[in-house]
Amino acid sequence: QVQLVESGGDLVQPGGSLRLSCAASGSIFRIYLMGWYRKAPGKQRELVATMISNTTNYADSVKDRVTISRDNAVNTAYLQMNSLKPDYSAVYYCTAHIHRMAWSTYSVYWGQGTQVTVSS
Repeated sequence: QVQLVESGGDLVQPGGSLRLSCAASGSIFRIYLMGWYRKAPGKQRELVATMISNTTNYADSVKDRVTISRDNAVNTAYLQMNSLKPDYSAVYYCTAHIHRMAWSTYSVYWGQGTQVTVSS
C-alpha cells in the first residue's frame, strides 16, 4: 500500500507565496517521478511540474513562478509558488511513479489534492 498526502494549500492574497508538500509513504522501493497537477473549476486537470532525479519539467504557464523540489530521504516533493495570481486557484494534486519492489515496474499514484485559493 502506498499513500501520497499533500499539504500546504491555503487562501493567499495575489502576489503571495505558498509551499505545497507531498509525502509518500508505504511500501516503496524507489520513486521514479514526483510531480504536481492542478484542476480549476470548469477546466481540465493540467500539468504543473514534474521531477525525475534532478531533471525538472514545468508547464510554460507556471515556469516563472513555480519551483519543484524533492527530498528523497523522506520521499517528499515540494512545490514552491511565488507571486501568485488568482488564476492559480485550483486543487493541486501530487503524483508519483513508484517502484514497490526492485524487480517491478512502477505504478502511478495520486494524492487526494490540496486547495489553493488566490484571492483578495
